[in-house]
Amino acid sequence: MQTIGLLLYQALYIYSFFIIGYILMSWFPNARESSLGQFVGRIVEPYLEPFRKFVPPLGMIDLSPIVAIIVLRLASTGVASLFGI
Repeated sequence: MQTIGLLLYQALYIYSFFIIGYILMSWFPNARESSLGQFVGRIVEPYLEPFRKFVPPLGMIDLSPIVAIIVLRLASTGVASLFGI
């Protein structure tokens, strides 16, 4: 059972890096239009979309990915404490 918890914890940890990479891609022109950017976008956008409904952007700055990462880290902490990792 601890192995499942560890795999889930690692998957959440890696997914948070996908979100960070997707955020960084917005700083470079046409990075999100590349094949790698489209792949990461297909993985990350479904998770970020609900947060964009609740967290309004501040001018040109979108804070919803930050809130999404915080929620993801809280979930991974919960998984770690639940499975005793």
